[in-house]
Amino acid sequence: MNQQTMQNLTLFDLLGRSWQRQAAIADLRFNADGSAVAFTCVDGTVAIAAVADHEPPEARIRVSNDLGQTTIRPREKPPVPLIATAAFADGDIPLAVYGDSGFLAGGASGEVLHLTAGGDAAGALLKIEGPVAAIDHSAKAGKTAVANGHDVFLSHGQGDAVRLERDVASSTDALAFSPGGRRLACGLDEGLSVWAAEGDAALIRNIPLSARPVSIRWSRDGTWLACGLEAGGFALVSLAEGRADIVAGFPSPVRTVCWSQPANALFASGAFRIAGWSMTAPPVDGETSGALETGRAGLVLVEAVAAHPEKKLIAAGYANGRITIAQIGGRDELLVRPLGSAVTALAWSGDGRHLAMGSVDGTAAIVTFPAQMFK
Repeated sequence: MNQQTMQNLTLFDLLGRSWQRQAAIADLRFNADGSAVAFTCVDGTVAIAAVADHEPPEARIRVSNDLGQTTIRPREKPPVPLIATAAFADGDIPLAVYGDSGFLAGGASGEVLHLTAGGDAAGALLKIEGPVAAIDHSAKAGKTAVANGHDVFLSHGQGDAVRLERDVASSTDALAFSPGGRRLACGLDEGLSVWAAEGDAALIRNIPLSARPVSIRWSRDGTWLACGLEAGGFALVSLAEGRADIVAGFPSPVRTVCWSQPANALFASGAFRIAGWSMTAPPVDGETSGALETGRAGLVLVEAVAAHPEKKLIAAGYANGRITIAQIGGRDELLVRPLGSAVTALAWSGDGRHLAMGSVDGTAAIVTFPAQMFK
């Protein structure tokens, strides 16, 4: 490889392993033990990649004796191929983490399938009426929530599936257990219902929203819910008060929201920069004093955000394929990938060493950072 080619390599080229799928990546999840990543595609398939890197960055780093300059050589071998499943439905399918190393995938038949890290279908955990529209699993509570678009079911994983007795006729295609698994949030057409998931499930409250929630994320302490809305920004819900504040003004729908525990902050996609707020001054009642100026504003929309689990860092994926990592509350950015297809999914591994991404053109990738990268 000549010197000119070396100079043109990006961090994505040097640190990333990428694969090409036949359809756009819709979602992705690291499993609980961090050994694998599952990518779902809009053709109904799942592709699983091992996180272990046979050519890790540390093995390719060299420090010159004379100047002390650090360089990293490119990979010499292609990455281990993905393990792909057959299609479980005609379109995108819901995905959840299950057990120490597995996943749950919902199919058109109503079956919730247990997938191993090796891509094998270990059998159906349960089956409901109609195609599966949403799944979530709480390892702490040992419960699985499943929706078929209309009804919501709770299961202990023994083939039982108890339907929640809801008094509203509303579609549901977003579900999220609280961190301890004691409560379950269900998206409605224009609202959110929160249930006690212990014992006999009981409705705690219905919370009206301005639009349908497309994503639901609990804060780690379970006191707040952030919901990306189909239109009109996102909702910040205080569970104790049972109230929702709408944070509007986004030029594009807020597809993803995420919480940064190290920074005690909330972030959302859908703007021309990384939009974030400190929860010491949350964006309620029109309050904006907690807004965090993070990264740099531009002319391209942020499509996905992911907060580092251990450091005050936020990763952002853009509509033009750009991927950056910014210090929360600072303008400096680390450019991981300058261009490509629009980013659709972004997530950190539990140890913060790996960043997985998916895009519209079917690119699935894992970027592995050297331990000394983020000191």
